Amino acid sequence: MTVATSVFNVPGLRCAGCISKLEGGLALVDGVIDARVNFTTRRVRIAHADTLDAMSLRAATGRTGFPAEPFVGEAEARADGESRMLARALGVAGFASMNIMLLSVSIWSGADPATRQLFHWLSALIALPAASYAGRPFFISAWSAVRHGRTNMDVPISIGVSLATALSLYETLTHGADAWFDGTLMLLLFLLAGRALDAAMRDRARAGVEALLRQAASGATVVSPDGKVSWLPARALDTGLVMRVAAGERLAADGEIVAGASRFDQSLLTGESAAVPAGMGDAVLAGTLNLESPVEVRVTAAGEGTALAGIAALMESAGQGKSAYVHIADRASRLYAPAVHTLAALSFAGWMLAGAGFHHSLVIGIAVLIITCPCALGLAVPVAQVVAAGALMRRGIMVKDGAALERLARVDCALLDKTGTLTLGRAVPDPLAIDALDDNGAAIALALASHSRHPLSQGLARALADRGVRAAALDQVQEQPGQGVSARADGRAVSLGRPGSLADGGSGMTTALRIEGQPIRLIAFADRLRPDATDAGNRLAAMGVPATILSGDAPAAVALASAETGLPGRGGASPADKLAAIAALQAMGQRVLMVGDGLNDGPALAAADASIAPGSASDVGRQAADLVFTG
Repeated sequence: MTVATSVFNVPGLRCAGCISKLEGGLALVDGVIDARVNFTTRRVRIAHADTLDAMSLRAATGRTGFPAEPFVGEAEARADGESRMLARALGVAGFASMNIMLLSVSIWSGADPATRQLFHWLSALIALPAASYAGRPFFISAWSAVRHGRTNMDVPISIGVSLATALSLYETLTHGADAWFDGTLMLLLFLLAGRALDAAMRDRARAGVEALLRQAASGATVVSPDGKVSWLPARALDTGLVMRVAAGERLAADGEIVAGASRFDQSLLTGESAAVPAGMGDAVLAGTLNLESPVEVRVTAAGEGTALAGIAALMESAGQGKSAYVHIADRASRLYAPAVHTLAALSFAGWMLAGAGFHHSLVIGIAVLIITCPCALGLAVPVAQVVAAGALMRRGIMVKDGAALERLARVDCALLDKTGTLTLGRAVPDPLAIDALDDNGAAIALALASHSRHPLSQGLARALADRGVRAAALDQVQEQPGQGVSARADGRAVSLGRPGSLADGGSGMTTALRIEGQPIRLIAFADRLRPDATDAGNRLAAMGVPATILSGDAPAAVALASAETGLPGRGGASPADKLAAIAALQAMGQRVLMVGDGLNDGPALAAADASIAPGSASDVGRQAADLVFTG
């Protein structure tokens, strides 16, 4: 039997009870091997026998009470639409409740019967359309649940709001003393506020995969066999096409170099801080940055087949386990709806049996539904998370997923990336090499470095500028791709570039300053540890959270960082290796904190029980993490 995987959007998911019902229902379907719901993205990923087609799976999902839609990459647009709908409903509920409350103050203050009746009618005119519109998120969800023979938290909310509105209208029509339009709209206002806060948190958590896929170029310059050059969007690229990639451009697809040679920044994919040389026949990946020379690349994989898209898929599937974590409020909500319905029915029946009459018994039954409406579950938990997030933000920590605070409290081990997390994430020149430069040499070096966008040149320019060096005047400045910058200063030839071009020695993290008539000066660079890296490891250990370095950087570089920090370490770890390491720890019952900054850390950040990224992290790292250091 061949196993296939299908993904569907399920917009009707509302709480943890929905997740268990959907997964449990699909598990009973013949041919379904596994079903995992991602509540954040409102998707279900189904592993199944290839004999089951999409229509059969959608029908099976629908029978569980959750209609499924084909997944065509439009979840972000749908999420934006849901957030806008909640925002509009919240605005309507707020406007209506405040105006009705103003009318109610007069009634409570002892208005005469005629005035009271007028204000009841004015309240009804405002409340009926407002409640119908603002209650739509709850009514739609509740109707879908009831239609498929199940309940959720929105069912008692919808019943309570509808009955309270209907009873208030009845009281108005019969000139009753009381109407509860104000309470109905205030209830909707509070519940919508909680749902809007929760949606905002989920929208931020959902943005990781989208940010990841933006790392590839939007398109490429394609060279046809007859030499014609044209630009194609990334989605139109196919295997066999030849891309021309200029220096400073990112690749839009995976491929093999067929002409030229250059050095590539692969740090987003591998975590390797040093530029990687590549020439004829070498493989290069979508999302990597061409640093030096133009190259021509034959496409070997495009679109969903690229390594970048593979990491995105890893990140999304890794998030399944985190989204399956049952929040405190959701654990309480599983029995909430049936308990409330039972309590309201018993209250109504009890008062009827006691002879209170239908009207009085109905008022009490509705009061039970309103009073027990899940404001604490629907509002208090999101508000508590937002308040905590605000307090942490003032201390330099941005919380992207409020539920992460619950998970963070339970972690008992930490995995730390090296590049950009324990280290500064940028090339820093050796201070001894800078000290060895005389004033004239430093001024020439700064002037040359300022004319290049190469990472080593930028690091050198930043270090010299921080020391107060003033750039020398240069003439005839030229930058040769792959070699460096050359010019003339006071009539002498000067250059800053690769030491290997003249057999000067050095490595990929070394540059050479040449001044005519003077010895060549080599300037070595390194990605240095943050000043407080060792202290951070010691403090984690003191808190009972031992830390380990897990990096995609070269094993030798990781070993050096391990020696400096005293933390155990492992280098050369791919995104899949990091996922496997986290899964192994979780299988032993440990709760894992992942701290990383790069694209290659995205899946691990999504899979860990809690995750943190430094403020200097890549867009992908910040989006995938639960918390981000901003200070």
